[in-house]
Amino acid sequence: MSWESFREVVGNLGTDHAPFGARTTYRVGGTARLLITLTTMDELRSIAHALATVDVPIFTLGKGSNTLVADTEFDGVVLVLGDEFTSLEWTDVGDVVEVKAGAALGLPVAARRLADDGVSGFEWAVGVPGSFGGAVVMNAGGHGSDMAASVVGVDVWDLDQECVVHKTLADLGFDYRHSDLRSRDIVVSVTLRLRRGDATASRAAVRDIVRWRREHQPGGSNAGSVFTNPPDRAAGALIEGAGLKGHRRGSAFVSEKHANFIQVDDNGSSTDVAELMEEVRRAVRESFGVEMRTEIRRVGFREDGSS
Repeated sequence: MSWESFREVVGNLGTDHAPFGARTTYRVGGTARLLITLTTMDELRSIAHALATVDVPIFTLGKGSNTLVADTEFDGVVLVLGDEFTSLEWTDVGDVVEVKAGAALGLPVAARRLADDGVSGFEWAVGVPGSFGGAVVMNAGGHGSDMAASVVGVDVWDLDQECVVHKTLADLGFDYRHSDLRSRDIVVSVTLRLRRGDATASRAAVRDIVRWRREHQPGGSNAGSVFTNPPDRAAGALIEGAGLKGHRRGSAFVSEKHANFIQVDDNGSSTDVAELMEEVRRAVRESFGVEMRTEIRRVGFREDGSS
């Protein structure tokens, strides 16, 4: 399908040359050739065939908390899931609580609602500012747990099969900050298995996590932890040990509060962020012989990291 025909199918669901980087937690970066907002499954179905046949990159954007968008325009389609994909429901089955969450629902919202009802095991997620869709794609985690600890299934819209496909835990290939989900798998819902607990204790755990993060992690424009922890090492300690705390490149700088966070000035440049990431990677390699791996998805950058 030609781009012109595809654009006609999308109609008013799409916005041309739409802000893209501004929708991430870094709040820097360029635009998208086309951004499509899908508020219902019917809307997703209505353009599914066109999505499957257009020959451009497709990126599904959640909260943008682990995403760095290049300063140039992304020459593809960005999908944003709306209202119908923010549901949360849970059912007690004995001591087990089965939870189903829409892909666009924020993890902190779900963590608080579940804790208030005495559903235990998801309190850790109050500190992860992402959506369920993005969280399962990267097996997000923190405070001693991750998505793999409670996910039992994921429903995705498979752009190749043009239908909803259910993937079990075994299908997801979870590893540390990794899953086998592809860019052509559009996550629509996630099923968790948690347990019934004490609401007072769960609410207290949520408050403790929020307080800890405020005390130990920076605010401002950032995307959370930049690098995964190497085996038996802490990424932040390695970066600090290389003397990079507070180090700046252009509008981007390594946080003074936590060295595994890179922050960026208002109206800054994603190129500065990407180049600083590479500086940090090189410095840690030269100082400690450790190869750092980033958690951040870089969109629109060339293989050498340039935009």
